[in-house]
Amino acid sequence: MSHVVKKRKLDKSRQDRLYFDSYSDVTIHEEMIADHVRTNTYRTAIQRNSESIRGKVVLDVGAGTGVLSIFCAQAGAKKVYAVEACSIAEQAVKIVKHNNMDDRVEVIRGTVETVDLPQKVEVIVSEWMGYALLHESMLNSVLYARDRWLKPGGVILPSKAELYIAPISDPVVEDRLHFWYTVKDQYGVDMSCMSDFAQRCIMNSDITVNSVTVEDVLSHPARFAELDLYSVTVEELRAVKGHFRCESFGSAAVNAFCVYFTVTFPCPDKPLVLSTSPFKPETHWKQAVLYLDAPLEVVQDTPVTGEVSMYPSEDSARHICIHVDYSIGEQKTQSKTFSIPDWSSEAQS
Repeated sequence: MSHVVKKRKLDKSRQDRLYFDSYSDVTIHEEMIADHVRTNTYRTAIQRNSESIRGKVVLDVGAGTGVLSIFCAQAGAKKVYAVEACSIAEQAVKIVKHNNMDDRVEVIRGTVETVDLPQKVEVIVSEWMGYALLHESMLNSVLYARDRWLKPGGVILPSKAELYIAPISDPVVEDRLHFWYTVKDQYGVDMSCMSDFAQRCIMNSDITVNSVTVEDVLSHPARFAELDLYSVTVEELRAVKGHFRCESFGSAAVNAFCVYFTVTFPCPDKPLVLSTSPFKPETHWKQAVLYLDAPLEVVQDTPVTGEVSMYPSEDSARHICIHVDYSIGEQKTQSKTFSIPDWSSEAQS
């Protein structure tokens, strides 16, 4: 008997509960702390900004286990408010005490939108980035904290985010589609007619979070959006969009786009960049892969152009949708909308 889960729009409190519950288990925190690129870049950025942090009051938005708060205390912060909405806050209290930082780091359980801090802050630090940068939408909370608690002239770490796109050829997809043509040789049954069905199943509208290898990237990536955390508004996050143009390196079949992001920390000597590019060491964010409906052939210097638009899902404001209008070579413009599979549907069944 088939069981169809009827999707319905989740009310905001339920969306938030599902989101915060996902951070109550050790696994996600282990993954984030173990991501050396992520954690060490934050540590280095905080150390390099010690002049801005020493003797100052810091707000850590979505503090998790409190590691960034402790980094700030180590850099000389006078006081750090570690605001965390989920139950991992209980572990953060233990970690802070275990590191003898409880005189300077105060863990506050609650959302930054509901807690009441005793004073304004001079620095905001937060690791707010989700898959494809905006999935899970924690940036809204950082902007709320900026507008409510940051003193004029205060520092935000990181202070800038940029989004990039590039055409790719995913060899796993090619192999999986070709598989159905090999069945006859193996077993004497021609199943090549399965190829169209397989293509629809594999090259669907899901945002796939995957590691893209350098060899599979078919052009220089193009930047299509930039967010300045000192000035961007929540309203502007409802539609982050931009145009892109790439030129292919050589002959290949484009079967997907990959989207990735960088964030930049201002530092006294030179800015420090945390990159999730396939050309850089892998992070737990990997890349967001968007499969086209069908592969399209390109040759050297074939232009790949279009526009990307990212916006919150109607079903859940914390989920991101990515719409791409694209044209490859002389092909007419095509459009496709992608979303991350809904992890809340099981909870509704």
